[in-house]
Amino acid sequence: MRRFPYIRWTIIGLFVGAMVINYLTRSILGVAAPAIMAEQHISSAQYSWITGAFQLGIMFQPVAGYLLDLIGLKVGFTLFVAVWSLITMGHGLATGWMGFAGLRGALGLVEGSAQPAGMKLVAEWFPARERGVAGGIYQIGASFGAVFAPPLVAWAVLNHSWRAAFFVAGGLGLLWVIAWLLWYAPPGRHRALSERERTLIVEGQEAALAKRRRRPPLRELLGQRNLWAIAGARFLADPVWGMLSLWMPLYLVQARHFDLTQIAMFAWLPFLAADLGCLFGPAVVAWLQRRGISLVDARRGAFTVGAVLMTGMMFVGTVTSPIAAVALLCLGGFAHQTLSVTVITMSSDLFPQDQVATATGVSGTAANLGVLIFTLVLGSMVDQVGYQPFFILLGLLDLVGAALLWTLVRKTA
Repeated sequence: MRRFPYIRWTIIGLFVGAMVINYLTRSILGVAAPAIMAEQHISSAQYSWITGAFQLGIMFQPVAGYLLDLIGLKVGFTLFVAVWSLITMGHGLATGWMGFAGLRGALGLVEGSAQPAGMKLVAEWFPARERGVAGGIYQIGASFGAVFAPPLVAWAVLNHSWRAAFFVAGGLGLLWVIAWLLWYAPPGRHRALSERERTLIVEGQEAALAKRRRRPPLRELLGQRNLWAIAGARFLADPVWGMLSLWMPLYLVQARHFDLTQIAMFAWLPFLAADLGCLFGPAVVAWLQRRGISLVDARRGAFTVGAVLMTGMMFVGTVTSPIAAVALLCLGGFAHQTLSVTVITMSSDLFPQDQVATATGVSGTAANLGVLIFTLVLGSMVDQVGYQPFFILLGLLDLVGAALLWTLVRKTA
């Protein structure tokens, strides 16, 4: 096969497609919910069980990560994407709230593989100085998937039915699997990888992290303080994403009196800002490294910058202008992805390549647990206390997360 330059960037570009499809399939249900609930006679309480089932399923990320570390990305991620594509298509055949709840739980279980797979890919395919940028690029796919869901559902409802949206998204996933099988291979076996690029990748990685063992030592991993520092920081950080993706439209309607047209005009802006944050975080790390700061300290510094920017969220409920409130929500999206992509990428700096997917899965479970607890508390108290106390909380949590990273994380030798 002809040797192409920069194979590693084509690999991460292909993975961005998987992330777009992953978050597209997650987001379709929320956009189509009014039509589904009306047709299937699903109550709000039953709908909450449907969404909760997905959140519970995705908390099993460590299982997905361990399997990816055990059998590799070529086979492992192929199976995960194929299964989640078929489950997505199954949504188009579902009836009744229990059927949807079962499918959402299964979808969460297999879609939780995306983040561990992405970080394992970054750890294997990129030298240390490029890992932040590569991680930021694939994280962009998450926001784009959420952006593409509304037009897909609108097209399906206008031309066919909401069921067609699930069939289209599932079909896209199966097409992606074919491209993955044709192009992906580990760096040591990729036929199009030049010796120059292979040398660049290998020599740019920490020798202590390039381990290959027959079975990832799970007990050794779970005993590391670095794992729990990253998990704690993500537990505190991800409720912001839960607020933006699950509660922001409702807040804009209830507290800011937006109509549907205004929601369509403004509700996507925080996710665009989040995409910019995916690139800003790695840029801060690179800037700090050029000034002689070590990689892990540069990541902690970028997380801290994001945490300081996040304090702007404390004022979302107090500003009088709705436009100013949207601007502060955009700042929150930007700050969150600045620090989120940074702390997720730290897994590839601190754990061996045969543990990195499992470590990312464990921290992902902590992140989703934070979202689940936050949304349950918000849902039970918002009618009594309003949104402002929760915005203040979101503005402060990441400062605690930064303190965890600075005090608990130990650099590898």
